Amino acid sequence: MALSTALTATFGGFLITLQFTSLAIAYWRMRRGVRRDETQKTSEFIALVRPLCGLNAFEEETLRSSFHQDYPGYEIVFCVASRFDPVIPLVEKLMAEYPHQRARLLTGDDKISANPKVNNLNKAWENTTAGIVAMADSNLLLPPDYLRSLVNTFDAETGMVSSPAIGICPENIWGAVEAAMLNTHQARWQYLSDFLGNGFAQGKTLCWRREVLDNGGGMAALGSELAEDVASTKLVRRAGLKVRLPAQPFAQPVGHRTLDAVWSRQLRWARIRRAGFFWLFVPEIIMGFLPALAAVTWLSAAGDLPLFAPPALFVLWFGGEWALAKALGWPHQLRDLLAMCLRDIMMPVLWLGCWAGRGFTWRGNPSGEKSLSGKIKLTGKIKLSGKKQPVPVSQSPGK
Repeated sequence: MALSTALTATFGGFLITLQFTSLAIAYWRMRRGVRRDETQKTSEFIALVRPLCGLNAFEEETLRSSFHQDYPGYEIVFCVASRFDPVIPLVEKLMAEYPHQRARLLTGDDKISANPKVNNLNKAWENTTAGIVAMADSNLLLPPDYLRSLVNTFDAETGMVSSPAIGICPENIWGAVEAAMLNTHQARWQYLSDFLGNGFAQGKTLCWRREVLDNGGGMAALGSELAEDVASTKLVRRAGLKVRLPAQPFAQPVGHRTLDAVWSRQLRWARIRRAGFFWLFVPEIIMGFLPALAAVTWLSAAGDLPLFAPPALFVLWFGGEWALAKALGWPHQLRDLLAMCLRDIMMPVLWLGCWAGRGFTWRGNPSGEKSLSGKIKLTGKIKLSGKKQPVPVSQSPGK
């Protein structure tokens, strides 16, 4: 066998093995969950912090889920940068509907970093005495056991609990592509990393033991990177602790998307990964279907594999992802299968586009190497959260 053939076969075999091994481990990890004592009486007081900016079509559903937690003692802290933000009437309405649940609305703008989301969260951090602080993006739909599952994930080696978001309710093909990016790609690799003992944070959920973040420099330390999740991961690892994931990820309604919105969001994330974890970002160019297809097609054309090998690989590759989505109850219609294909076509183009610059524009705010990420606007039905910042100018009760 020629050296080029041997190298191509090794490369293709590695990618195929990695694909199906990661699918199997992700399935096992999410179906098995994490071992914990389900009868444990969890009572440590928690602050559930939700950074807000503007309204989206799912805002009431996602924010209302904050009040339905099956947890004995927690407060909700809504954070808004501007006193004139259109989300404020909705928050006040919800707090009035649940007068027995301790909830507060904090507004103001603390410029402690270049990251508008970190700035927005700071006022909550400074105005709660909770030993555990769970920060959940505004477009995350929280199940009733959200807080309990986060707390039950902590062990002696855990510095922070985080979780990927699972895209649900896509309303068009680009919404389905967004869900495919979140679900059978990003969530799968995040749970695989957790399984291997090298978990990393994702900004949708950041659940801290207060002393860990305080010892690492406090909220301002999360502004040291382009994104707070990258900074969180590095801070926890420097402390000799681990980022852990709960048994199940949490849902994010996706709704309608445009190609431009999906592209902008994924390009932003790619540049954040490039800046934060450069040597892990570099091999992303080969993490998808197209490189594996190229290797199999080359071997098939050379006569080392049968001609049906490339289409067989296509069926098995995306069939495996579709089966994972179906087994875990994620979107798995025919449109979602097409979305997985479009996603893998986009991935190498995104990787190449990432090298064209370091910065990005988030809701009109340019961000550079030391600027921030926060959360971007998603056109159509949803906006991501986070944006400007603290110093409690106003506080609305709810107890």
